[in-house]
Amino acid sequence: MITLTGIHKRHGHQVLFVDASLQLNPGEKVGLTGPNGAGKSTVFRLIVGEEKPDEGEVALPRRLTVGYFRQDVGEMAGRPVLDEAIAGSGRLGALHHEIEQLQRDMADPAKAGDMDAILARYGEIQGEYQDLGGYELEARAKEVLHGLGFTDDQIAGDVGALSGGWKMRVGMANVLLGNFDVLLLDEPTNHLDIESILWLEQFLQQTKAAVLMTCHDRDFMNRLVDRIVDIDDGEFVSYTGDYDFMEREQQNRFAQKEATFARQEAMIAKMQRFIDRFGTHVAKAAAAQSRQKKIDKIERLDPPRKREIVPFAFKRPPRSGDDVVTLRGVHKAYGPRAVYRGLDFEIKRGERWCVMGQNGSGKTTLLKMVAGHLQPDAGTVKLGSVKLGYFAQQALDLLDPELTVYEQVDKQFHLESTGTKRNLLGAFQFSGDDHDKRVAVLSGGEKSRLVLALMLFDPPNFLVLDEPTNHLDLATKEMLVQTLRDFDGTMLFVSHDRGFLRGLATKVLDVSACAAGRPPHVYPGSYVEWVERTGMEAPGVHR
Repeated sequence: MITLTGIHKRHGHQVLFVDASLQLNPGEKVGLTGPNGAGKSTVFRLIVGEEKPDEGEVALPRRLTVGYFRQDVGEMAGRPVLDEAIAGSGRLGALHHEIEQLQRDMADPAKAGDMDAILARYGEIQGEYQDLGGYELEARAKEVLHGLGFTDDQIAGDVGALSGGWKMRVGMANVLLGNFDVLLLDEPTNHLDIESILWLEQFLQQTKAAVLMTCHDRDFMNRLVDRIVDIDDGEFVSYTGDYDFMEREQQNRFAQKEATFARQEAMIAKMQRFIDRFGTHVAKAAAAQSRQKKIDKIERLDPPRKREIVPFAFKRPPRSGDDVVTLRGVHKAYGPRAVYRGLDFEIKRGERWCVMGQNGSGKTTLLKMVAGHLQPDAGTVKLGSVKLGYFAQQALDLLDPELTVYEQVDKQFHLESTGTKRNLLGAFQFSGDDHDKRVAVLSGGEKSRLVLALMLFDPPNFLVLDEPTNHLDLATKEMLVQTLRDFDGTMLFVSHDRGFLRGLATKVLDVSACAAGRPPHVYPGSYVEWVERTGMEAPGVHR
C-alpha cells in the first residue's frame, strides 16, 4: 500500500535514515517507535509529501486517501465545533458543505437563472456523497465528538472558544470522520482523558483503515497494533507483535549481540596473549605473526548499545504528620453548575490516591483546592504538617524562558555540584546538547520533564500531580513510575496513563457522583484491584 524504499534523510548535520525501507499493508495497525529525535514525525511528513527524501523513493497508490493527525492543528475559529469537525474531514467534508450550499441555492429565488447548473452539479456529486456515507455524516460526527469528550453545548458552540487541547480533539475528529484508507496518527492520546482514550481504542480497533501511529501510551499501543516498527540507528526494524513483544525481542537480541561480542573479544584477547608471550620467541614467532594477521583481518564488532531506563535516586523527603489533608463539607460550583456538594475526604501519610471521574466531574478542581490554588465556596480544606509539591500544566509557565535548561536547574540548586545537576538532567532525558537549549524553545514534553526534575530533586513529602505524564515519552514515563515507586511520601494524582495508575495508585477515589450531591466512591485497594473488581478502567467505561 505505502512503501518507503532505500530512504536516506538528514536534517542539517543530523542523519535520520540510511538506506531505510518500510512497507505499510492494507488494514494493518502499526506502531512507530524510537527515541526522541529519531525521525518518527519525519516519516509521516515523507508519506504525505511535506518532505522529500534525500535519496530513495516514497510510493503511494494514486487513489489512496490519507488522514494525518498531527500535534499542530492550525487555526480554528468562526464556526460551530460540529461544522469544523465535518469541514476538516477531507473529501467527504468538502462534499458535505457543497451539498448544503447547493441546497440553499436551490431554495434561493435570486438564483433561479442558474438552476440548471446548480441541479447538474448537485446530481454530479450526490452519488459520490452517498457512497461515502455523507447522509449519516452529522450523526457520525456527533458520535465521534461525544466519544472524544465533547458535550452537546460544546458541539454547538464556537470552535474558537476552545482551548488548545480541545481544538486538538476537533483535529482528531476531522481525521476519524474522513473515511480515509490510511490514518497517520502522531501521538493521538496526548490531549485525551482516559475515557476518550478507551473510546478511541475501540474506534481504531474497528476501523478498516490501515493505521501508522506514534504513541506514548503503552496500553493503547499493546491493544491496537499488530506490528511495531522501531527506528534504530537510521534503520526501520520490524517486530510482528505489540510493544511488549518488541521489548522482549530487543532484550533477546541484545543478549545475543552481547554474547557474540564477548566471544569475539575473548578470542582476540586469547590470540593477543599468545602474541605478547611468544612474539619474540624464535620457535614460535611465525605462529605469533600468523595470529596477528588473523586479528588484523577480523571485522571487529561494535559493543551492543542498550536503551536503559534508570530511575532517579532523589533525596529522602522529610516525614510528614499522619493527617496529610482533611476536607469537610466542601462545596464548589462554577456558576449554576455544582461540582462538589458537602464533600468529606481525608488522606493519611503514605497513601497514594488516584482520582477518577468522568470528564468534567471536578478532578482537577479537587487537586487545586488541596494545593491551595482554589478556594472552596464553603467547607474547609485543612493541610497537616506537610511539604507540598504541586504539578499542573500551569506549572510550566513558572520556568524562565530566557534561561537555558542547565541555568534553570543551576538557579534553583546553585550550591549543588555541576556533576549532580547534570546527572539530574540526564535522568530526565536531557542529553549534553539539551543542557544549552533555551527554555523558550522547549516542547511541552521537555518542559514537563524539566519541572518534574526540579520538583523531585528536593522532594516534598506530599505530591499533588495533575496529569504528570502529559507529553512524556514512554522512556520518561517508565523512569518516573520506577522513581516514584520508591517515594517515601504521600500522593494525590490524576492521570490518564494506565501504566502510571497501575504502578502507583494504592487507593482509588471516584468523584463522578459528587456533582449530584452524593458522596464519592472510595475504593480502599489499588487501581489494579479496582479494575478487576469493577471491570472498569475509567468510571462508566467497561473493559
